[in-house]
Amino acid sequence: MALTIKYNSPVILTFALLCTVIFFINSGIGYAFTPLISLSPRFSFFSIVDYFTLFTYILGHANFQHLVGNMMFVLLLGPVLEEKYGSIHILIMILVTALVSGLLNVLLFNTGLIGASGIVFMFIIVISFTNVQRGHIPLTFILVLILFLGKEVLGSFAKDNISQFAHILGGVIGSIFGFSYNKNQIVKSDKSEINLK
Repeated sequence: MALTIKYNSPVILTFALLCTVIFFINSGIGYAFTPLISLSPRFSFFSIVDYFTLFTYILGHANFQHLVGNMMFVLLLGPVLEEKYGSIHILIMILVTALVSGLLNVLLFNTGLIGASGIVFMFIIVISFTNVQRGHIPLTFILVLILFLGKEVLGSFAKDNISQFAHILGGVIGSIFGFSYNKNQIVKSDKSEINLK
């Protein structure tokens, strides 16, 4: 039997492919595309391009290590989530996280944003909800929250070029998605149990 390669996770694979291709093209042309794939610290509410970058900044990465670090998590966690929640829902999660993180960064800080780190943290939190049951908070969620978000809160006091705010916000949005999507699944499973009885 011949084995074929399957494009098993269309949203995640397309996202990872876009990030990778954009990085290599941008670095190959002297980072000329950076203004289009990063959120400017001088955001203008009168610029169409700046509104565009509220979404596209997640496709850009500062360097190769930044890209590889994010894509490892995206490709590890994303397909599991896309299989569980569906392609439309995973796309909504990505776009909402990008938009909310971008808008709040513009409104609260005078720093720019680039990269998919907020998306990665959202995935990390959402995946801790994969086996949630009615009336229970997953211990995995609590541990992930303490380890990852706690690390980011402590890291926010360091002077570096990392946006801990985007990471924390990605985790918060992931918590909301995790609770809301799994609440709907619990209700459906409860109804199916009642029907079986």
